[in-house]
Amino acid sequence: MSLLSKFKNDPLFAKVIRSSGSLFSNNTISMGLSVVQSIMATRLLGPAGYGLIGLVMAFPATINSIFSFRMNEVIVRYGGDYLNKQEKEKAAALLKAAGLTEAAVSLLAFLVVLFTASLAETYSAKTPGTAWMFTVFAIGLLANFNTETSTGILQITGRIRLLGVINLIQSIFTLLIITGAFFLKGTLVTVLIAYLVGKTVLGLGIFFVAQVQIHKALGSGWWRHSFSVLDSWREIFRFAISSNVSATIIKIFRESEVLWVAFFLDTTAVGYYRVAYNLVYFLALPSDPLIHVTFPEISRLVTEKAWSKLKSFLKKITTLSLAYNISLGAAYIFLGHWIILIFSGEKFVNAYPALVALTIGLVFNYILFWNRPLLLTLGLPGFPIYITLVSGVIKLALSFWLVPMYGILAAGALLSYYYITSVGIMALRGVRQIQHNENSSHH
Repeated sequence: MSLLSKFKNDPLFAKVIRSSGSLFSNNTISMGLSVVQSIMATRLLGPAGYGLIGLVMAFPATINSIFSFRMNEVIVRYGGDYLNKQEKEKAAALLKAAGLTEAAVSLLAFLVVLFTASLAETYSAKTPGTAWMFTVFAIGLLANFNTETSTGILQITGRIRLLGVINLIQSIFTLLIITGAFFLKGTLVTVLIAYLVGKTVLGLGIFFVAQVQIHKALGSGWWRHSFSVLDSWREIFRFAISSNVSATIIKIFRESEVLWVAFFLDTTAVGYYRVAYNLVYFLALPSDPLIHVTFPEISRLVTEKAWSKLKSFLKKITTLSLAYNISLGAAYIFLGHWIILIFSGEKFVNAYPALVALTIGLVFNYILFWNRPLLLTLGLPGFPIYITLVSGVIKLALSFWLVPMYGILAAGALLSYYYITSVGIMALRGVRQIQHNENSSHH
């Protein structure tokens, strides 16, 4: 049987591709609109202004991630299992606890941004009179008070494609405002408002759509169920804490790049780096849908202890992601200079070296995108924490030495190092655990 036939005749693989395909189509349109937004924003603001707006958006997101418990992972791990077993009271109690916790975290994050905005102005933006911008954009945290929980609900109810619809709607709102600003010679504040409106539409939209789905799955009075029905609070709490610690480490060392670049360099360098990072991040377009739809399937196969099916599933998903990521990565490396010219104009051509460095690491990351979800479902939530922490500390230590000397090229290369080491080790650990479990089941 040919490789293509094996793929086509696998019901699970076909299901995942159909689900991710629906989400991919909406995300493709959204990404296209984001490209148009960014083209106008970069040309309107220039490197320094584009870098500043990136810092204003990144700071609240980083603060929120430090406190976040990644409730979507908790819900997929436990809520999906409860639904599969028709334990609806337990599922309802879990969702209520997750929603209330996330709302409290969002409020706490907003207050922290409010009281640290002046520090962000001094050490990150390095631009007087910008503290208020950080506070205003943090309003988006309040609008996204239930986004993680709602995403988890859409995942376990098999309606994750609706996330793509909401994402498309928010992209349209953002594009309309930025287009107006571009042709009417608007300011940085107008662009800031555009992104805040989009973030608000996304957060509230996902919340209302998820509420409809959970009412269908659990009934209209699902929130009335008592927390006492849950008999695994300690395990759930431990999982949530480990997810929080892991997410915080990832945010600090991997997803707060613009903040570190600003700390070591300036807003102009941030503008260059942000263009490079945003362009390479388009690699997430085909990968993100797969991440959303494969996590529940991986969790289900682990619960069923279907180790051979899980290995087969991961091989096929990895083969698919390898094929398109290598192709896209090669296109970025060989055509990146012209892509930057089209995307942002001649003012941003200095972003090319960072784009090449970032491409290598992100291609590797998206080929093995399943590394961390696999470890979580295998009951190894602590392992990613140790690996990402060690890799991140090394990356940050080298940043103090290399980034001031070599600029955004060093920043991009160090992020690629981080991806390759942490993702590679975690993927290898997950595969070895599957093999160990399969061997144990045969004895």
